[in-house]
This record gives sequence, C-alpha cells and structure tokens, in this order.
Amino acid sequence: MRSHLLNHLTAEDYRRSVTEGVARVAATLASVEQPFSGVGVDRLAPVVDAVDLDRPLGDTAAALDELSEVYLRDAVYFHHPRYLAHLNCPVVIPAVVGEAVLSAVNSSLDTWDQSAGGTLIERRLIDWTAGRIGLGPAADGVFTSGGTQSNLQALLLAREEAKVRPEDFSRLRVFASECSHFSVQKSAKLLGLGADAVVAVPVDREKRMQTVALAAALERCVAEGSVPMAVVATAGTTDFGSIDPLPGIAALCEQYAAWMHVDAAYGCGLLASPTRRSLLDGIERADSVTVDYHKSFFQPVSSSAVLVRDRATLRHATYHAEYLNPRRTVRERIPNQVDKSLQTTRRFDALKLWMTLRVMGADGVGELFDEVCELAAEGWRLLAADPRYDVVVEPRLSTLVFRYVPAHVTSPEDIDRANLHARKALFASGEAVVAGTEVGSRQYLKFTLLNPETTAADIAAVLDLIAGHAEQYLGESLERAS
Repeated sequence: MRSHLLNHLTAEDYRRSVTEGVARVAATLASVEQPFSGVGVDRLAPVVDAVDLDRPLGDTAAALDELSEVYLRDAVYFHHPRYLAHLNCPVVIPAVVGEAVLSAVNSSLDTWDQSAGGTLIERRLIDWTAGRIGLGPAADGVFTSGGTQSNLQALLLAREEAKVRPEDFSRLRVFASECSHFSVQKSAKLLGLGADAVVAVPVDREKRMQTVALAAALERCVAEGSVPMAVVATAGTTDFGSIDPLPGIAALCEQYAAWMHVDAAYGCGLLASPTRRSLLDGIERADSVTVDYHKSFFQPVSSSAVLVRDRATLRHATYHAEYLNPRRTVRERIPNQVDKSLQTTRRFDALKLWMTLRVMGADGVGELFDEVCELAAEGWRLLAADPRYDVVVEPRLSTLVFRYVPAHVTSPEDIDRANLHARKALFASGEAVVAGTEVGSRQYLKFTLLNPETTAADIAAVLDLIAGHAEQYLGESLERAS
C-alpha cells in the first residue's frame, strides 16, 4: 500500500484528496440553509460513537462521506447570517488558503531551523501590529493560541516586572472591570496569586471601567500594604463590546507604577478600521496588548498575539534547552521564536493573516469590521423601538444585550425562564443561534454580530422568532398553572 505521508512521491495523491475535501466542504457551504441542524447530543453521540477507529476506510471519498454524517451535516456554521451568538466570525478566503498551505508544509514556529521564512513573516506581522497600536521602536510580541493565553503571558510578565518574591505573591493585586474576561481570574490562579488577587472595578452605565473607582481601589491597595501589579483595561468586553477609558487608566498606571495591559481580543479590528480607530486612543500607552485576529480580523481559529512595549520583558518567558535553543544562538543572533513564547511547538498561524493582508489589505479587513459595527447600531435602533424588548446599552462595537419582556408578565423569574427557553428552543430549531448572559442576576440574550452578510432584516426576523418561542412558553406555563 502506498504511503499516506505527504512527500514528493505522494504529491498527486495530496492534490486529489484535498480537491475532494474542498469540493465536499464547498458543496456543504453552498447548501446550508440555516446555521445549525438542531441535532441534540443524544441523537448525534451514538453516530460518532459507532465509528470503529480501528477499522480504517482506506479511501478519502468514503471518509468524507462518513465525515458528512458525523460532523459537516450538524456543524454550527458561523458564516450563516443568522448565527448571532458568540465571538466567532466567518473567515475570509485568503486566510483559508493560508491555512491549507501552513497545514501541508507543517512548519513549527519555535526555532529558526524549523521555520526560516515563517519566523520572519511572523516577526514582520508582529512589527506591523505593534506599529498599528503605536507601541514604539522597542516593541515586540509573539503569536499565541488565543486571548486566554495572551492574557496569561501578559500577566506573567507583569508579575515578574513587579519584582516581588514568590513568598510575597499574595500581596500582588490585579485590577480589572466587572465586565472583563474570565481569563484574568484564571490567569491569576495559574500564576499562583492569592484568591483575592483580582479586584473587580465597577463600571459605568456604558459598561466601561470607572476611573474614579479604579483610583480609589489603587489608593486602598497601597494603603493596605499590597502591590498594584497590573491593571487590565478591556477594549471590547465580551458581552457589551465596551471600551474602557484607556487614557485615564494609563495615567493611573503611571502614577502607581502598575503594568497596563489592554485586552483588545475583540476590539483589535479597530486597528484596521478606516473610521473608528480613534476608539482605541490611549492603547499606545499600554505595556502589553492582547489581539485576537480570529475575532475581528476574520481569521480562522487560531490566530492571536500578545504584544509588549519593551521586548526585554519577554525574557520572563525564555528558557534555553541545549537540543532546541541553546544560549549560544542568542549570541549568534539566530531568531528563535520559542524564546518569547509559552508554547514550544507552534503552528504557523501568522501565515493566514499575511495572506489576508497581501490579498485584501488592512483597509479591506477594517471595512468588514466597520460593517458589523454599523449593523449593531441599526440593531440597537430596532430593539430600542420594539416594546417587546429591553436593550441594555448602545453598542460601541458589534454586540447587543437585550431581553424579551412581555407586557402581561411581571414576575422577573418568569421572564428569566421565558428568555432561557426562547434561546434553547431557537437553538433546537436550528433557525438561528443567539447567546445568553446575565445582567444584574437576570437572564438576557445576546447578539454578537461578526458577519457582514447579516442584515437588519435578519435581526428583525430573529427577534420575531425569539418572541414567538417566549410567548409559547409563557402560554403553556399559564395553562399548566390553571
């Protein structure tokens, strides 16, 4: 049997197999009528579990037929205009081409002798991003698996720069808004800080960190003998897309000698926006920044990076192994990316962004992000004018948090249950997918708009579907009660 390994002898097999796979996916994408099939775990799990992994099919076409049954038919399709749930984006075609190339060549971006040109492309994209942020000539960074890893590495650097002995880590404090990403708390735990290390700072009506409250919290921290290790400002909160007041936070970080980290995993698309870049004013004063290209740059998962103002701080993630990146390679000026990274083996995810910029340009990406921000503004106007719904805040980016509020029901608990049911029923129908969250201990629904092909008509139609499911649930509840 001929080898399945990809090499010069099997290049034609590779071409044929990939062509079959692309054709199958393209046909599936063209035929998708709704974002989800509505399949439940109980129905799909037996289909997957029935596959005998010890009996190979020996044929790409047969494997693709099976894949249609266990995955493609029931996948959740982010490219569908009525997928409105999480921070998942449809992907641009140049990035998908890059994905195919990087998977086939299979470079590992840890050392120069495994990646060569890949190393230089990643470094060039880091420089490009740092330039867009405005971090200055000493900036650097590295691609990561996602925002959680980027935030973890940034806070690791902040911890080390605080110059506190390990036995005193319990004195370190991290300040983040009430709406910050959960990875801030997760990172603090992984970094060995105390349970009370993360201080939640209140937000204003627009869900932005209150600088007055931050100033008071920092003052209390110092008075208690604790150390203000870092402030995490969010540029695009997961629920509300709110952007913390970066200039005011930067001034307080300078005053208290605290590391300023900006979690721009969501809002980084503004770096390419032809019209909204000013929303990130102040980000250039950060010590570190998280960007997720796989959110607002329309890249396939994963494509993320952490950037730092001072490349010297990346030394805190550096370990030398004689077989991989011995110390002499530093003296020889060999560019090993593993010297900056928490990961060792690492995909060439930068290639996807490189292909996107070379084909579409930054303005092309930014215009797509502008479109979804404008769509969110239109959606907010629809919700604000609809008596069936309560919308929390006018969007700065592309998320809308709202809840169905029936005129004839006054019990908050019943309204909570109606909204939870509507989301679940909508997902089970497959007609649309929306997210949910809590606001003030009450259940709300959420649209995360990252598809430029979604229209105001789609939003209006989904709102009608939600209302229909909620009303049906409330009607049935009333009948049961009577």
